[in-house]
Amino acid sequence: MAKLLYVTCNLKSEEGSRSLSLGKKFLDEYLRFNPTDEVEFLDLYRDNIQRIDADVLSGWGKMAKGSTFASLDLHEQRKIGRIWSHADQFKTADKYVFVTPMFNLGFPAEFKMYIDAVCVVGKTFNYTPTGPVGLLKDQGRKCLHIHSSGGFHFGKEEDHSVPYLKSIMGFMGIEDFEAVVVEGGDAIPERAEEFIGRATEQAITLAATF
Repeated sequence: MAKLLYVTCNLKSEEGSRSLSLGKKFLDEYLRFNPTDEVEFLDLYRDNIQRIDADVLSGWGKMAKGSTFASLDLHEQRKIGRIWSHADQFKTADKYVFVTPMFNLGFPAEFKMYIDAVCVVGKTFNYTPTGPVGLLKDQGRKCLHIHSSGGFHFGKEEDHSVPYLKSIMGFMGIEDFEAVVVEGGDAIPERAEEFIGRATEQAITLAATF
């Protein structure tokens, strides 16, 4: 039995979102092949994700100079403890599915805030004299990114979402990365169903082996 962490970041309903509806189709098919797997859900707009703020940076700075967690003030303890809980949940998963829309050639801010909360020294990566080393290498972890973009991108206006997520997953040691992208539904609305159908076929195929 594997643990799948399923993370969404979308204010729309499932019916009104290409990425959420595609993610649901993938998940239904995935569970058909893996009925005993455990799925944990995170909704980054509705669940309480701790951002890195002044209290967090202050507390981390104190601990870097030798202070213990118990010696931090209550605000620092509470916020750092929440970030650690995000990172601990993340590192105990075997598989990851991220379902996102494109905002201005990138992610919604809430998604980046979550990545900052799980990419934590000593939890998911470490610094070494020869460079940072991901700590999530050895468990055969897999990552799928389901992403929706209304337009097309031709290089000069590149959507940075997929390459960024692939890079940060690799930074933490997760190198088995796949992406399914629904692109062009707003640019050519009369072909939106065609684009969605193509992405759905890709997602369903991946579900059988993910």
